[in-house]
Order: sequence, then structure tokens, then C-alpha cells
Amino acid sequence: MTSYQILCLLATLALTTSLISSHLHRLQETVAITAFSLCLSLLVLLVGKGLGDDIYAPLVQGLQQLDFDAVLLKGMLGFLLFAGALQIRLKVLRHQKWEILTLSLLSTGISTCVVGGVLYWIAPWLGLPLQLSHCLLFGALISPTDPIAVLAIIKKLGAPEDIAIQVEGESLFNDGIGLVIFVSIFQLAFSTEPLTLADVGSLFLREALGGILYGALLAGALYLLFRLCEDDAQLMLITLSIPTAGYVFAETLGVSGPLAMVSAGILIGNVCIPKYFSHFERLKLGVFWSLIQAFFNDLLFLLLGLILLLVHFDTELWWFVLTAIPLVLFARTVSVLLPYLGFRLFKSYNPYAEGILIWGGLRGGLAIAMAMSLPEGTTLSAASELSVRDLLLVMTYAVVLFSILVQGSTIPGLIKRSNRVMPVAAQARPSPGLKEMS
Repeated sequence: MTSYQILCLLATLALTTSLISSHLHRLQETVAITAFSLCLSLLVLLVGKGLGDDIYAPLVQGLQQLDFDAVLLKGMLGFLLFAGALQIRLKVLRHQKWEILTLSLLSTGISTCVVGGVLYWIAPWLGLPLQLSHCLLFGALISPTDPIAVLAIIKKLGAPEDIAIQVEGESLFNDGIGLVIFVSIFQLAFSTEPLTLADVGSLFLREALGGILYGALLAGALYLLFRLCEDDAQLMLITLSIPTAGYVFAETLGVSGPLAMVSAGILIGNVCIPKYFSHFERLKLGVFWSLIQAFFNDLLFLLLGLILLLVHFDTELWWFVLTAIPLVLFARTVSVLLPYLGFRLFKSYNPYAEGILIWGGLRGGLAIAMAMSLPEGTTLSAASELSVRDLLLVMTYAVVLFSILVQGSTIPGLIKRSNRVMPVAAQARPSPGLKEMS
């Protein structure tokens, strides 16, 4: 089968699973879809062991042919980030701008260093000494909270507005920052050419700031195109040009496509749409992008469970798998609590703010896509045949599954408790959902 045929079959399976999971009211839809696809993967593995490779091999070949990291990083990610950014209200964002900036930049860096440093220290105790660059590489790909997972789970639960905007804002911005850190450490770990501090600074300016400026230019171009539209169908359809051609040209220019989608979405949602869309047209646009967002979310979380078929487990890696989850949670705790020591000196917050940010800092497909983009064939050491890619992928997959299945299914209780507490700080108006864009 071709990649398109495989994608069509997976899309139908994702939509069917979503329909079934919508009746499981005790579970979030994305949690239910991931759990279903994980069980399906386990069933395929068991059947493959018992009856041979007649079923198992074609599915594995199909998933490998689909190229998950390319499908997500160069395809679905642009649509999902743009849809999420359209919901962000600048008036609300301004109240949390310093918190979001700190969590996106400082916390991501702290988490990367904590994960990498601790893993480098304990790796010999686990039986496989690792290079520091490989440990930091894992820290870079697992530290950013995944905007897709966060927007799909946390946003639907009705968290207090001040906490919700921090979680959403951080997740939208720090994936671009995390990708820049990941690319820098990737070059340090696998490139034969030395990487200088000037190179890292140049990469950050080009990718991060270039992506934000490019996104602003995309918003300006769409603003002009809106003036040529003659009906509401054209107004809605022309917005598709941003996560399609706009995202492709970002890669061509060498700037961050994810950050471009975020900045373009925020500007379009707050400047262009109020200018050219009537209230009825805004509602229709909200429905339009909600459908796109829901479709890609269902497909992504189905793929997350099926990726189990591509992960190579080895008995030597189990201690690393078991260590990865508490290590990432510890790093997340440190990277949130340290900034909040400063935040609380100047402003009051909900007493559950740190807990929700820590436990709601979900990881998802973005981390797996980065792990799967690592080159194959690079061994951990001369004495080991295990590859760096296999080790980091299996650790990443364990963290992502725990994040979605355990954290994603238990965070509602923490959010309910936070909503029982009267807000201790002045709250801005609730952020409207995509269907209520105004």
C-alpha cells in the first residue's frame, strides 16, 4: 500500500475510535484513543508471536513507510499549532506574559540541564555509561511540554483562567524553543564539525526570532488576502494557506515553522478576524478549525499507541525506561518551582498553580517525532551494540505514554480542586474557545 492509502485507513480507524471513546465518559477522549491503539498494538504483537509475521510484518512496514516524524513535524504540527494559537486572546495573554516567557525559555533550559545532568550521573549505575551530549539530547527532546497534548486534554477541563493561559501559552511557545535546543545539541552530538557558542546564538536568532517575524509577515499577507475574498467560504478556506504553504516556506527559509504558526495564529485571531469577520462568520470559522483540530488530534493519538510496534525494547534498557519517568517529573518539578519562587514575590496565584503546571506538563507526539528523527547506527559505546536512537526512543515513549495515560487521566481531579478555591488574584475574562472567537 502507498503512504496515502495507509494514512486513509488510519484516519478512518482514528475517527471510529473517537466515536467509540466519546461514550466512555470517565476517560478523556485522547486518553481513550491512545489506550485503545496501545491495546491494539499489544494484540498485534501477541498475534504476531503466536501466528508468525503474516499480520505483524505488514503493519510495521506500513508504519515505517508512513514516516511518523515527517508526518507530525512537517505536516500535522502546523495545523494543530495554528488552530491552537487562533484561540489565544492577546488581552488575556498580556496578564501572563512574563510567566509564559519565563516558563518557555528558562524552565525549558533548566529541565534540559537537570534531565541531562542526572541521567549522565546515574547511567553508569544502570549499566550503560552515556556521553553527556546524548544525555542532554534526551533532556532537550523531552523537556518541552507538547502543545498538542496540552491543548487536547488540559484546555477541555476548565482549569482556572490564570493557570490555563500559562499552561497553554507555555506549551505553544516552548516547543519552538525546545526544537532550537534540540537541533543545537543534535549537531553537537552527531556533527563532525565543532559547534561554538556563536553558532548556537545564530541558530536561535534565525530559528526563534526569525520564526516569530515570519509568522507576523504571514499574518500581514493573509490580512491583505482577506480584502479580496467575496464570501465567507473564501474567508475560511484562505486561512488554510498559513499551515500549508506558510509552513513549507518556513522550512525553506530556515526559520522555526512552529513559532511562525503560533505568532501568525495569534495575530490573525486578534487582528485580522475581528476586522473582516462578522459574528456569524467567526462562529463558522470556529467550527471549521475545530473540525480540523479534532481530526488531526484523533489521528495523532492513534498513531502514538501504534508506535509501540516500531519501538525496539531490549532487556538492557529496562532500568533506563523505569528511571526516565521519575527523572522527567523531577526535572519538571524543579523547572516550575524555581520560577514560581520569584513569581509569588510579586503576584498571588491559585495554590494549585504549581501542581497543575507540573502534572499537566504533558509530553506527546512532538517528543517521539524528535526521537525518531535521530540517526540510526550510532552505538552507545564501543563495547555496546545498542544504538543511541533505540535508547532515547524507548525512554521517550515510556514518558509519553505515562504522561498521556496517567497524568492525562488524573489531572481532572487536581483541576476540580483548584476550581473550588476562590481566585486570589484578579482574573481576566475567560478565554473564549475556538467556537466563540470574537
